[in-house]
Amino acid sequence: MDRMVVVIFENEAKAYQGKEALWELDNEGSIAVYACVVVAKNKDGTAAVKQANGTGPLGTLVGTSLGSLLGLLGGPTGLAIGAAAGLATGVAADLNNSRIGDDFIDDVTKALTPGKVAMVAEVEEDWTTPVDSRMEKLGGTVYRRAMSAVRDTANDEDAAAIKADVAQTKAEFAQAHAERKAKLQDRLNQLDAKLQVRLQKAKERRQSAERAAEAKVSFLRAKAAAAKAKAP
Repeated sequence: MDRMVVVIFENEAKAYQGKEALWELDNEGSIAVYACVVVAKNKDGTAAVKQANGTGPLGTLVGTSLGSLLGLLGGPTGLAIGAAAGLATGVAADLNNSRIGDDFIDDVTKALTPGKVAMVAEVEEDWTTPVDSRMEKLGGTVYRRAMSAVRDTANDEDAAAIKADVAQTKAEFAQAHAERKAKLQDRLNQLDAKLQVRLQKAKERRQSAERAAEAKVSFLRAKAAAAKAKAP
């Protein structure tokens, strides 16, 4: 399952150990790491990227998910953080495209207090024990959230509601007197404009999801090829 994982540590040294442990799990085949970033929260409330890993065709992927989360954790300096991590593409994208729940963001933001350091990663994991065990031994607190289609579902529901309003307004328009038709036509125009915005957002999300899926497949194939080349 594709998940966003954030581990909060008391200091940078522990966060770097957590990062190394995460990549060890990747090398062992326990999980697949798509990208990993270490972020420190400064005493003045700003944040800074300390280390970042993410190679191959992952710009679009991390730009829409991990990059968006970095921007939120960084507050006003989010864009600078994204650029420093090499995740500038899409870092300011609509949060809806990142498919990260608001409650998850709130939990992480509250936990990442000034002076603490977070390891932020997007991973593929079948079970949570490997990551949790390694991070807990290092004193880290793990927050994770599966990348879901909840926001896509909400958008679809909104579009369906607008379509229902359009249908009802058209029915009223067909039976209305001339003086009433003008107002109903204005309502139809407004509803149509809203619907087109929703449909465009849905299209952009589908395209983003397709690019992310392609990037992940390419990344895993590259890893497999590299492993095969190293094999005796």
